[in-house]
Amino acid sequence: MAADPYGWLDKSLAALHRAHRYRSVQIIDGMAGPTVQRRGQTLVNFASNDYLGLASDPRLAEAAIAAIGTYGTGSSGSRLLSGHRELHQELETAIARLKGTEDAIVFSSGYLANLGAIAALVGTPDLILGDAYNHSSLKAGGKVSGATTLDYRHGDGADLETLLANHRDRYRRCLITTDSVFSMDGDLCPLPEILDLAATYDAMVLVDEAHGTGVFGSRGSGAIEHLGCAGRPLVTVGTLSKALGSLGGYVAGSGSLIDFLRNRAPSWIYTTGLSPADTAAALAAVRLIEAEPQRRTALWHNVSTLRQSLSQVLKNGNTTTPLRLLASESPIICLETSSAAAAIAASRHLQDAGVWVAAVRPPTVPTSRLRITLMATHSRDHLTCLINGLQSWCRT
Repeated sequence: MAADPYGWLDKSLAALHRAHRYRSVQIIDGMAGPTVQRRGQTLVNFASNDYLGLASDPRLAEAAIAAIGTYGTGSSGSRLLSGHRELHQELETAIARLKGTEDAIVFSSGYLANLGAIAALVGTPDLILGDAYNHSSLKAGGKVSGATTLDYRHGDGADLETLLANHRDRYRRCLITTDSVFSMDGDLCPLPEILDLAATYDAMVLVDEAHGTGVFGSRGSGAIEHLGCAGRPLVTVGTLSKALGSLGGYVAGSGSLIDFLRNRAPSWIYTTGLSPADTAAALAAVRLIEAEPQRRTALWHNVSTLRQSLSQVLKNGNTTTPLRLLASESPIICLETSSAAAAIAASRHLQDAGVWVAAVRPPTVPTSRLRITLMATHSRDHLTCLINGLQSWCRT
């Protein structure tokens, strides 16, 4: 009898269970926001990237509904073949204005934006140097491009310079890739140092602002602005699905860069354009980011408040269920646990206490942790609920 060519799947799933790395999707009801409904239980939501609370803002919904009424539900094809709506151009213009760049181009997801931009900018004769903690889409873009890819130690400019000194002259082009805000740690990249090294070694720089846009900077432009690097030559990539409360991705930069990507980025050329509803919602979000800076003020107030409370919780914790606060400069706050099993147990304990905090485990991250994400729409009571749940866990 022939062997089952798919028999290995069950064995692999069993191995994931044994290693406490098995993951499944949680079903939630109703609208996303600072609280969510799961199986009849109300949970304070600290597992969302909706930093400004725009995903449930009625003005985004109204814009999406109006776009559906005018343009229908789908874009029907590649924008080069089927044309695009004026909405797409308006969104790209708005993103370029927010980012302070000459132009921008919108993709159907942030993942596709990274894949397409990297595959267009470099190829087999070229070199990519990426931060070891880069998002999966940046790493996947390197593989798709066919370029030689090397990682430098996380946030380590000296290691990046060593790689540039040892390898740059062997390749036609060089692209340095980094997240601006690292999604599973919450820290920021050393962007000024990276850009200085790029200028010295004739390298391009691509920065993923997925968790920076709308959150950092006096205008909400992102971490590039916050780090004092606005106007410097680089490629900015981001998503519309986090602080912008919609779906899609973008690349912003010089007019020549964007024109080149329209002609060479495969994940833009060969993909159906962003839907009218998502486009209109994102456009409304960009306008709100510019018009309502108080959302960022509320978000950063919550970050400061939680950090102060956490310091007391961890100071008074015990050694049986240790939690260690990882370095962070963003609304992403991570508490490292002793094992994957401990992260799962802590997350379940918090859910029983009415708080939803994600347990993140290898291989997504090098060490298991609780990942807490804050929103502008969290109230003081929401923060208190989280602190009480963590205190309870530390006493177990």
